[in-house]
Parts: sequence; C-alpha cells; structure tokens
Amino acid sequence: MADALFHGELVNANRMLYTPSEFAKQNLLYIQEIGELAAQKSHKSQRENLASYLFFIVESGHGTLQYDANLYNLAAGDCVFIDCHKPYYHESSHDLWRLRWVHFNGSTMPGIEEKYRERGGQPVLHPTQLHDFNLAWEQLFSTAQSRDHVRDMELNAELAQLMTLLLAESWHPEQRQAASKRESLDDLRTYLDEHYPERITLDQLAAKFFINKYYLTRIFKDTYGQSINQYLQEVRITHAKQLLRFTKKPIETIGLECGFKSAEYFARVFKQTEGISGRAYRKMW
Repeated sequence: MADALFHGELVNANRMLYTPSEFAKQNLLYIQEIGELAAQKSHKSQRENLASYLFFIVESGHGTLQYDANLYNLAAGDCVFIDCHKPYYHESSHDLWRLRWVHFNGSTMPGIEEKYRERGGQPVLHPTQLHDFNLAWEQLFSTAQSRDHVRDMELNAELAQLMTLLLAESWHPEQRQAASKRESLDDLRTYLDEHYPERITLDQLAAKFFINKYYLTRIFKDTYGQSINQYLQEVRITHAKQLLRFTKKPIETIGLECGFKSAEYFARVFKQTEGISGRAYRKMW
C-alpha cells in the first residue's frame, strides 16, 4: 500500500494504492485505489479493459462521462458507478471539479453490478442522501490507511455497505412504477408471506390484485429481481428451515406444511437451494 499526494499540471490528488491479500482477492470485495482530486485544468481520463469497478462522487464543479455509448453531464452531487471492463472516459469542464473516487473489485461484483442494472440502476445517479455516500467513502479511506490485522474484512464490509446504498438508489425515475402499482406489489408480497402453505397460482394472484398476469409477472421481477415463483419458494424454504431447526416434526410433514406438493419435491428443492438435504441441515444445528 502506498499513500501519495500528487501535484501536477492537470490535478492535485491525494490517492492511495492498495494491495489486498490473496485471501481478499479470492473471497472478498476489495479496494484497489482510493483518493480525491481537484482538477487544475480541464482534462480527460480514459480507460478500457480495466479489471475494476469505479465509484466516484462529484463534490463540486462540472464534467462529463462517456460510458456504454452514452454521454452524461455531471455536476456537484452526482455519483457514478461503472464497470471499468467497458471503455469509458470522464472529463472535467472549465468549471473544474473535485472528485472522491474508489476503484474496487471482487468475485461477486459481476453479479452485484448485474443486479444493480436489473433494478434500473444507471451509471449516473443523484442520491437523495449524498451524505451517506460521503460517509461510506470516508470510512473506506480511513480503514485503508489503518494497520488493523482484519483490515481486508473491514473493507469488505464497508464496500458491501456502499453497494447496499447503490442498490437502494438504483431505481431510475423513468423506470419507477406508479405508486398504486407498487402498493399492489407490496400487498401481493405480504399475501405470499402469509399464505405460502397454500396452493397459489398466477391466475389467482392476478384476479385477487386486479393486475394482468403477464404484466404482473414482469413488474414483480423488475421490482424485486426474482420471479413470483422464486420468491414464494424462498419463503417456503425459509419457513421449512425454521421448522427443521426448532421442532421435531418429521421432514415429510414439514415439506407439506410449507406448501410443497410432495415430500419428494420438497427434498429435491431443499437440496437444490441449500446444497444439502433437509436431514443434513437439521443435524447441523
């Protein structure tokens, strides 16, 4: 790890290069570089095929981002989250900007970035709670400078918190559902939470909540990132695990009580979901 204050014709930058452990590279989210800069002149920074993800905050000034064949205008209060494997550049305007940035990576990042995009997340966002993002960056910068022996684990948790903030902000305004539709979806999900032991069909849900079943299928997945059947199965498996741990009921009975049509089907789904049988899961606890 190196900590350097860089003074140049283009920028003044306080940056830290970070070398994660092999354990972190294989198992955690980890930072590669973190810093802040003040542009001294209008300039362009261009990259492609970089094994990294980039998040930055525009503290002041203006600039542009070219990414994924689109050009975005940036101003104070905007944040950027992009996959640096793709070509991109960002450029300060004559109203010179100040940025805070972090380059990071991890084996789970492709899935996280995909989930962000599935939820409607855009490369550029203007958070409602920018303060939270600044706090997240400050914590990352502070931890990266520390000599704590569990620093990589702490950075992993802090990057996960940054990703949580980004996912919470990931709905693009043009892709938000009308409030009434969102309320219907919340009611529908509550219904699934409460009626999971019953036989539930898409036709029944569409009739109960007065939504076309094809439209319902699409907006549920757009909103929650999984199909109705996937969510219902997740609820059933969660309740089955509770019964396996905290009761002595036979496994076959538990499957039927949680809405699975047969003991065999329950056994198959449980193993696919948890990687072990219901009997093995019970013995673990």
